[in-house]
Amino acid sequence: MPDEHEMQIRVRYSETDAMGFLHHANYAVYFEMGRTELYRASGGDYRAMEERGFFLVVVQLECRFKRPARYDDLLTLRTRLARRSPAKLEHEYELWRDNELLTTGRSVLACVDRDGNVQPITDERLFGTSE
Repeated sequence: MPDEHEMQIRVRYSETDAMGFLHHANYAVYFEMGRTELYRASGGDYRAMEERGFFLVVVQLECRFKRPARYDDLLTLRTRLARRSPAKLEHEYELWRDNELLTTGRSVLACVDRDGNVQPITDERLFGTSE
């Protein structure tokens, strides 16, 4: 299963601020898109996981801005599963425009049940299979 995924995203006009820069709130949305596609590429299905009663919640999110992205830029988002422990998943992100690194990020997710109780992260919970 892959522990890294790459996808392209074009900055839409509605995602920019009055100066034409990608609004800071949208970086978290892009990171979520990257996590979702990495999970899908690994054989996971968020909808099926939630139907089994398990949810991945963000408990920490970091974003470091180096250069701005602008309307209509074609960006490449690289998402990597940096660490998987019994209690959390840690992802790292790089957002590129051509060969220029614009932004780096990191998130930590925990698995919880429908009542919000932390659950161990297992293949059965993530993928519906035994470990």
